Formats: sequence, C-alpha cells, structure tokens
Amino acid sequence: MPDRRAFVTQLAAGAALLPAALRSRGYAQDPVLDTIPGRTAPGHRELVSWRPEPFRNHQVALRPGLVLTARNHNQAYLHLLPNDRLAHMFRITAGLPSNAEPLGGWEAPKVELRGHLSGGHYLSACALMYAATGDESLKRKAYGLVDALAACQKAHGNGYLSAFPVSFFDRLREGKPVWAPFYTLHKILAGHLDMYVHCGNEQALKTAEGLAGWVGRWTQPLSYDLMQRILLTEYGGMNEVMYNLYAVTGKEEYVAIARRFETASFFDPLQAHRDELKGLHANTHIPQVIGAARGYELTREPRYYNIADYFWHEITGERAYATGGTSNNEYWQHDPGHMAVGPASEECCCGYNMLKLTRHIFGWSGDPAAMDYYERTLFNSRLGTQEEHGLKQYYVALRPGLWRTFNTPFDSFWCCTGTGMEEFSKMNDTIYFHDQHGVYVNLFIASELNAPEMNLRLRQDTSFPEQEGTALTVVAAPREELALNLRVPYWAQGGGLKLNGQPLPVFSNPSSYVSLRRRWRNGDRVEMDLPMQLHAETLHGNPELVAMMYGPVCLAGDFGKAGITQKMRYGNSGPWGQPAKVPTLQLDHPDQANWVEQVRGEPLRFQLAGQSQTVPLRPFYQVRDSQFAVYWPAHYKPRRWRGRQA
Repeated sequence: MPDRRAFVTQLAAGAALLPAALRSRGYAQDPVLDTIPGRTAPGHRELVSWRPEPFRNHQVALRPGLVLTARNHNQAYLHLLPNDRLAHMFRITAGLPSNAEPLGGWEAPKVELRGHLSGGHYLSACALMYAATGDESLKRKAYGLVDALAACQKAHGNGYLSAFPVSFFDRLREGKPVWAPFYTLHKILAGHLDMYVHCGNEQALKTAEGLAGWVGRWTQPLSYDLMQRILLTEYGGMNEVMYNLYAVTGKEEYVAIARRFETASFFDPLQAHRDELKGLHANTHIPQVIGAARGYELTREPRYYNIADYFWHEITGERAYATGGTSNNEYWQHDPGHMAVGPASEECCCGYNMLKLTRHIFGWSGDPAAMDYYERTLFNSRLGTQEEHGLKQYYVALRPGLWRTFNTPFDSFWCCTGTGMEEFSKMNDTIYFHDQHGVYVNLFIASELNAPEMNLRLRQDTSFPEQEGTALTVVAAPREELALNLRVPYWAQGGGLKLNGQPLPVFSNPSSYVSLRRRWRNGDRVEMDLPMQLHAETLHGNPELVAMMYGPVCLAGDFGKAGITQKMRYGNSGPWGQPAKVPTLQLDHPDQANWVEQVRGEPLRFQLAGQSQTVPLRPFYQVRDSQFAVYWPAHYKPRRWRGRQA
C-alpha cells in the first residue's frame, strides 16, 4: 500500500423542512433505521435502542453564528464541483464515453484511490446537506450523479461500480501491492445509501445493493485465513455499511458480509480490554470500530459493545490531544498515555470518525462525558480545519510554530477532504437529543429545534464560546410536562440558571446534566451561565509540552503570517517547512495556568504573562493563516516542581 503522507507530499510538489414523504425516513447517519415506507415498522431491526436519540437533521435549523457560517462555506464548495468531472473516471472504467477534464489529486486517472470522494464522500455530503438545509438544487445535482453512476454500473453488467478496474481486487486477492480498493467501495456504498436514507433516492439504494451483491460474491469463496490477510489492507467501514444495508432492507446476507470484514488481530485484544494499538494506522481502524458499534445495535452481541466501548474510552483517555484529535504521522506510535506532536499530527479523518463513534457511545449511555469529548473535538479539532472557500485540511499540525494547510479546489481530494465535506454538512446533528421524557441540550450552538411529535419548538440564542453561556426560548410549548436536560460541561466551575429572568436555586456538578422539568409556556426563557476559566493540559507522557484552554477552547499563540505564502498554505497536506521560534515557558509546575492572561475588554483574546515574550493567543479555530502554537515547550523550576512531586 502506498504511504499516504509521502503520496500527498509528492502531489503537492508536482432551514427548510423536507417534504413530508421523507420525514419517516432514517435518522442522521447513525443509527440508520428501517426506511422503506409501508414494508416494515421503523426501527424494529435496531435491537439495542439508543437511550437518548437524535432528532432528524431537518428538525434542527442552524441560526447565524460561526457554525452556520462554516456550513455555508462547505455548501458553496459542494455546488462548485461539476458532475461530469466527478463521474469521469467511473465512465472511463465502465467503457462509456467522457470528454470531461479529469480531477486531480487522489481522484486523478492514475491514482489507485480514485472514486472514493467523487462517487462516495461527495454523495454523502450532498445527502447530509440536503437533510439539514432542504437545498433542492444540490439534491438535483446529486440525483444527476447517482443516475450517471447507475449507468456505469449497468455497463459493467455484474453489479460492480468503481473508478478503477476489477483487476485491483485481483491484486488484492493475490497479495500484490494495491492501495485500498475496499476502502473506496465503502465510500461508494455509503454515499449511495445516504442518498437513499436522506433524500429518498430509490436508484441509489438499487446501486448500493448491486455493489453489495458483487462484494458478497467476491468474498464468498475466500477462506477465513485469506480474508484475514486481505483485511490487512485498509477497508474503511465495510462492516458498518453492510450492517446499515441490513438495517434498511432486512436482508440477512448483509449481516453475513459484514461479519467477513472483521480483523481478528484488531478486534480480539479490544474485546479482552487490551490496548495493542501501538503501530496501527489510526484511521484504518476507527471506522472498523464504528462497524462494531452497528453490529452491537443490530445483533445485541456483547462482544461488539466491549470492542467499541473499550476502544472509545482508551482513545479519549489515553491517546487524544488537548484538541480531542488523535494520531501522529497517521499512526498510534506509542504506548497508552504517551504521545508526540509533529507536522502530521493529527489526521482530520480521525476526529471526524471519533465523533461518529461518540454518538453511539452517548446513545447507549447518555453519559455527559461523551458530549464533553464531542464539544472539545468539534470546536478544536474540526471547526478550524476549513477555510472561507470550503477547502479542508488533511493534518492539524501540533508541533509548535507551524501553520495550517488546505486542499486546492480541484487537485487534492484527500481522504480528509471527503470526511470534511460530510462533517460540515451535518453540524446540526448532535446539538439536541431526546428520550420519552424530554430534550437533551448537548451543545451550545445557535439553532432552532422543531419537534412536532413533541409539540415543541425550542430556540437557542448564543454566540458561544464568545458568550459564556446560552439562552433557550420555548417558541411553542407542549401540553404535557417536559424535561429540559442542559449539559453542565466538565470545565464548568460554577454557573447558574435563570427562568424568565429569575435565578433558580438549582445547578449540577461538572460533566452532568441539570434537568428542568415543568409544564412549559410559550415564551419561557432559560438562561444558562457557564463561566470559563483558564486551565493547562500537558501532552500525554510529556509534561514539557503544555497547552492552555479556556473552558472547552484550545488557545493558540499567534506568531503572525509573515513569510507564509499561498503556495505554503494550499496544496500541501501539511506544513512541510521551518516552524516559527516559540519561546520556552518558565513554569513552577504542569498545572500552572497564570502564564496566560485575558486581554481586558476583548472576548477570547489572551496573551502570555510573566514570560520572556508577550505573544497574543486566541481560539485555535480562529487561527487559519498564521504560524501558531497549541502546545508550548515548558521548563520547570526544579526545586518547586520536585518539591511538589515529593
């Protein structure tokens, strides 16, 4: 398999509502419920129900703020990409004529991963964007691409569909070098399934089932040992998408195919609660665990729960940066509790997939710690990875003094371009969950929830994190009592609630939910005050690298953009160059937080204090064109720290 980092470096060198007919269809991506109207009762195949479960995407409208702005940038980029160019290599591979200009980067005619974005991620992103916004023009565009790809599948005559020939799978079976053909098929399958679930496109489901049938026929004669060897080549979330096809269609053969895509050498240690992740490629394996989560929900087999739950806790507790992301040079390179930073830490796909997995963990447990992690990762690892034209990052470089780099519009198409397209299409999918008793307010994002099944409309007004809190207004109240469960984050050291301007004598501990249960009236307003504080976090296993956070927000030292050219910012997968000189902090102990002070009268503006230089700091998600430091080198005064340790 080609080295992805080397490959991308080489490349760089050279809120409307949906139509009523769709409202019975599936939830936002996970869990995918039964979606064929009139044939089955929705959800009956989900043997493990989520305790709190998400609202459908069309029920949550983003309101003006940084999250809506980010989604709008992504929406514009989705409209920019021409269908003929997206379909070009699929048509050529199927023997159909095409005069379109080929795309570049990972979609170029000679690149072995071609088709992963153009026929996969792109369709998922369009489907999710339509579910969130009701963008009919984008839906029509995506329908046109589905039809074009269906014609390619028909030309193959056997269910196969890809932008590369079947011979890639011959090489895979024979043990010859090939990039990751099943990884690409996973994206194509998921893209078509999303088009069915979120847009109601029947042709997309037929195409997905045709391709799934081809996969089943290809894998069926292979021995267990041969299949295990094949699975050493990255295969994305093939188990997840097969389980999802079963959830949609009820066809048991998809469960059998899903089980074939289980790597024993990866799953067995996790089932036994052993961290043997050192040396593994991170984003090869996170999607497999999402597949295990779907396996648990659809089969109720405890081993799948053990795999997913242990893995999530191990990554979030022992292998995550202050940003919430994970991986360095795309791998888990060290033992648990030990990490390093560099120009290729962290890979953006990892953050995206960890958020997908976190939704499952929260759905099973309602654990507020899961939403604490979600918030951390969303605001620090994800929001800043897209710039104003909708272009995405590959790596979030955490070595002090480096800078952000983004894809070009038509000549990159990295894996993280694709997952970023999906991420920024569904920024509304986790703000609110619900159970039979009420609503969970998980994230503080300006938005409006419309839940007619609960006779409820709820508006959230906030400029969080610039505003240290949020306000919720009941626009339309249900007749029955309903609980509003408001998350009190891990970083909250105090806080307060007001109802209609009057303080309430209730709150809750950090990392919990405070529940307000009453018979609500139209116009009721709940204000939640969440004062933020500075707090330091050292890198796992290395206290000589320390980050500063303000509430949930990672602060980054801003070293300016002098010398950072457009060529350095666009086209490179990471910042392959000389970092800015970052001063070494002089500290007494790792938990010390007074080396940063807030600039009076300026929200979210800070500066170094008591150090050799006065460097400005601001939220990491705001730093897009400067050299920066999230982690700072630190030197500890020996007597004071040793004395403290003793």
